[in-house]
Amino acid sequence: MLPAQQALLRQKLLVLGSLAIGSLLYLVARVGSLDRLQPICSVESRLAPRPLGQILLRTLQYKRGSAHELHRVNGTQEQVGLQQLVQQLPHAIIIGVRKGGTRALLEMLNLHPAVVKASQEIHFFDNDRNYARGVDWYRQKMPFSFPQQITIEKSPAYFITEEVPERIFKMNSSIKLLVIVREPTTRAISDYTQVLEGKERKNKTYHKFEKLAIDANTCEVNTKYKAVRTSIYTKHLERWLKYFPVEQFHIVDGDRLIVDPLPELQLVEQFLDLPSRISQYNLYFNATRGFYCLRFNVVFSKCLAGSKGRIHPDVDPSVVAKLQRFFHPFNQKFYQITGRTFSWP
Repeated sequence: MLPAQQALLRQKLLVLGSLAIGSLLYLVARVGSLDRLQPICSVESRLAPRPLGQILLRTLQYKRGSAHELHRVNGTQEQVGLQQLVQQLPHAIIIGVRKGGTRALLEMLNLHPAVVKASQEIHFFDNDRNYARGVDWYRQKMPFSFPQQITIEKSPAYFITEEVPERIFKMNSSIKLLVIVREPTTRAISDYTQVLEGKERKNKTYHKFEKLAIDANTCEVNTKYKAVRTSIYTKHLERWLKYFPVEQFHIVDGDRLIVDPLPELQLVEQFLDLPSRISQYNLYFNATRGFYCLRFNVVFSKCLAGSKGRIHPDVDPSVVAKLQRFFHPFNQKFYQITGRTFSWP
């Protein structure tokens, strides 16, 4: 064999060897990545044969590793389908109220292994442009989940928007609705505080709460002020009751959720027909932050955003008292309708 032919043969063998080694390394890496993406147990052994009550708390892969990430890594919808992950319309919606504790409630319910949350507020039913995109668009905004899990979203603007009850009814007339409320005057001041902070970040001035909440001409409560209107819970709930029976609503005590969250979460578990899985282990008080944080397992825990627990500005006590007197008859009616009584002034 001529030297030139020998050199050509060696070059071909080198290329073939490189391709073989490259393919082998790819397969090893591929199998390794798939192993990491698999649940700790197979889907069949983890979910199908067992009742929901036997589902263990999710691992980081199961609980935090959303199918969006799985989809990004694997690259195809078919591979996601192999994991039996689907995007489901919500089985329950936290419809309000603003500054009542909707984010805290959603994050705490997400501790449950059978609950998957939509991370962002979708604003499907209260936004005409989004609603015109249709239910399929709404479904695509939902997280991936296993079929036995339930999906929950929250958009607190739903509670006060007139068109929303009918729109949700048309989608699912048997959906479960969660309303989390706080003492109405406290909620109104919290609402004001959030807006005030936004104004200050933009170096804009803003009226004092007293000037907004009280009509300067009549010295009475200003019902045109949105923060006041939102706290008249019974007015909004009555609009919802035109479409849904009261049994489809669960009222959560937002004030209690702050200081003693577990009993409130256990009541929600019962309402959603979920086995009791959230325990005191999953909730720990953070003295630095001043509120409860969440523990999913020995590896992963989280606290709510730093914007939670804002310090409220001082408000004239006479204005606070006037607002409490104003809300009192509405509160009484709210108690009667919902069957839940709160220790509000």
